[in-house]
Amino acid sequence: MAADDVDRIVSAWRRERPDLDVTPLEVLSRISRLARRLDLARGRAFAGTGLERWEFDVLSALRRRGAPYELSPGQLVTETLVTSGTMTNRVDRLAARGFVERHPDPGDRRGVLVRLTDAGMAAVDTALAELLADERALLAQLDDDEQADLAELLRRLLGPFESGPA
Repeated sequence: MAADDVDRIVSAWRRERPDLDVTPLEVLSRISRLARRLDLARGRAFAGTGLERWEFDVLSALRRRGAPYELSPGQLVTETLVTSGTMTNRVDRLAARGFVERHPDPGDRRGVLVRLTDAGMAAVDTALAELLADERALLAQLDDDEQADLAELLRRLLGPFESGPA
């Protein structure tokens, strides 16, 4: 297998700091570099649909919820890992674009629910299809068993950082 940039970085560190075990760099530097490339690819995929990454995050949280495709702002904060102030601004901006609507929460007179509109559903569904096509192409280098093995290994690494099922 041909050497990649991480191999060169690790080799240089081994030469310069033979007293340190730089083995973690072989895995985690690749994950970091891959994450950066995926982030850029997602930006390109969403640009074709006119969505920003944060818009996709909010809309997809609502879409994954299932009918009637609504969540409280607090639930959206939990799903997207942003502050409540940030979420308020995001919901305002998505509502202005016609992608979400606010409705009174029937279970809490003071609360509201954020609901995906038909336009929001169309936008997130189109963006997801674009994203999956791009990501499928990236993973084409691995067969189905390798993809399953990699997914399980990454699940084990990510597990301690996750809060539970989405």
